[in-house]
Amino acid sequence: MDVFDLSSQEEFSPLKPLTKRARRIFDKASDIAVYPGNQNTDTGDTDTLTKTSENLHDSNPAGFVNSENSSRGINPHSCIDELGVKENSEMKDEKLERDCGKPVYIYSQELIQHCDAMPKIIKRASMVHSLIEAYGLLQFMQVIPPHRASDQEMTGFHAKDYIDFLALLSKQSDEEKYEKESEQYGLTYDCPINRHVYTYASLTSGASLRAAECLLEGRSQVAVNWCGGWHHAKRHTASGFCYVNDIVLAILKMRKKFERVLYIDLDVHHGDGVEEAFCTSSRVMTVSVHKHSPGFFPGSGGLNDTGMGKGKGCTVNIPLLDGMRDEEFVPLVCRVLHKVHEVFVPQAVVCQCGADGLSGDPMDSFNLTHTAYGRCLQFLLQWKLPTLVLGGGGYHNANTARCWAHLTAVICGRKLPQEIPDNKYFMSYGPDYELPISYGNRKNMNTKVALQKIYNTVIGSYPHVEP
Repeated sequence: MDVFDLSSQEEFSPLKPLTKRARRIFDKASDIAVYPGNQNTDTGDTDTLTKTSENLHDSNPAGFVNSENSSRGINPHSCIDELGVKENSEMKDEKLERDCGKPVYIYSQELIQHCDAMPKIIKRASMVHSLIEAYGLLQFMQVIPPHRASDQEMTGFHAKDYIDFLALLSKQSDEEKYEKESEQYGLTYDCPINRHVYTYASLTSGASLRAAECLLEGRSQVAVNWCGGWHHAKRHTASGFCYVNDIVLAILKMRKKFERVLYIDLDVHHGDGVEEAFCTSSRVMTVSVHKHSPGFFPGSGGLNDTGMGKGKGCTVNIPLLDGMRDEEFVPLVCRVLHKVHEVFVPQAVVCQCGADGLSGDPMDSFNLTHTAYGRCLQFLLQWKLPTLVLGGGGYHNANTARCWAHLTAVICGRKLPQEIPDNKYFMSYGPDYELPISYGNRKNMNTKVALQKIYNTVIGSYPHVEP
């Protein structure tokens, strides 16, 4: 599908809003499917997911259709049993067949509990899941529990001595006993040691691996693990709140079936751990959109960092400055990704949706709303490729939950009411208790000249890429 008119340089400018032609991709998705057992079109019922656009901040969440199932006449969204009807064995078999097309959502209470306890994201996992559940989105997904990744699985990327040391910490009550050794593994400052870190690493890795397995099995075209997305961890060390690089492990798993995997990183920080792991590969292309300025962690991801050796040209970095807003972010990212898709021809996609670029985040960098993340994700989903969606940063818990609930709705092809539904953490969404995230007053330091230079430089690197 030609999304943009490539014959027109003005049309393809990253600084212009998406054209009417491009917008139609998003607009088509606003025709939400009718679900069995939920055919009431009374728009006054605010207890269910609304089908009108009046309650939307972002007017066009995308609909997801599994192309394989649709060719067999199965609507992957039509997966809700009629109320009040008991299931017999035939109905259960039919339900299993219908469920096969739904997006996969990785969840277990054990996973949530261990993520809740981690520094910097205390209770975040619970807030995200509670809001998704309160909006009634679980019924539109396959809820799949993770497994604990084995040492063998984690050492598919990480060094054995590092994983062994994490396991050793889990057996010790005196954390200070190994303080000196911990430093050599990066377990200090932003990655403090604790005896639960091995279980946490095993569960988060296992969650992303299970999501990847579901894509390999053809169980769905989209799989989500909001507890994953830890992109800074290196082979031998922890880094930047990341103890284990579940993204690299998941990509390696997906490479067993898919020859070319595209990784997209929307976190405000550069995805250095993932880039470093694949910078010499021509089969994994990494695209990172991040803040890049002196003193900002991790300090890598410059515009001219394009990979090495056989991977030259398969690394794309989009370095931005403070104050980036939706109006420039979405067109720039989508136009770059359009060209990436055209040249690299990926067979599968992994997208890290770190929400620390949102307005109001303690990182105090970009000035984005949930709309920017939603439209970028919509753009990826219209490719209809096996897609793994992961979390990452996001240190304003309520805003992160708002954003990822919105993205979950995008994946499910649903529209959410603006009003936050009642849930365990309802009081955290004050004072307005609404889903939309508003812009802050942060000045946008990204000039039109600078953005045009970034775009021209990135596009100019594509001749190096051989599909």
